[in-house]
Amino acid sequence: MRGVVSLLGLVLVVAIGLFMYRSYFTGSSGVTVVGTDNPRAAIDIVGVKNDLNTMAQAERTFMALNGRYVTLGELHSSGNLLIDPARGRQGYTYSADVSGRRFTITATYSGPATGMPTLSINEIMQITQK
Repeated sequence: MRGVVSLLGLVLVVAIGLFMYRSYFTGSSGVTVVGTDNPRAAIDIVGVKNDLNTMAQAERTFMALNGRYVTLGELHSSGNLLIDPARGRQGYTYSADVSGRRFTITATYSGPATGMPTLSINEIMQITQK
């Protein structure tokens, strides 16, 4: 009998711990939210910013070698960009607007979380967040 009570106590403590863990990392509604109370969202945003920097640097390198900017698909297929822009990251999709001597690469969020920003980077390596 004592063993059964101990086991039920352990299960109860684990259930409470799991509930606290989930509410801390996913918010009370079960949907990931952005903000200082959600480390996962902050980590995802840092990863997207790193991807944007990598893509912009590949664009700048291609421009230096070929005298023009190209789409993300062309960068990837030519081997100048190792990240596959079609795969995205954690609900983000990447697109590029290339015109003459300028480019803007945009990461747009379309996942289940609320409040996730749209990020973009341009030819001077400036990241903006909306």
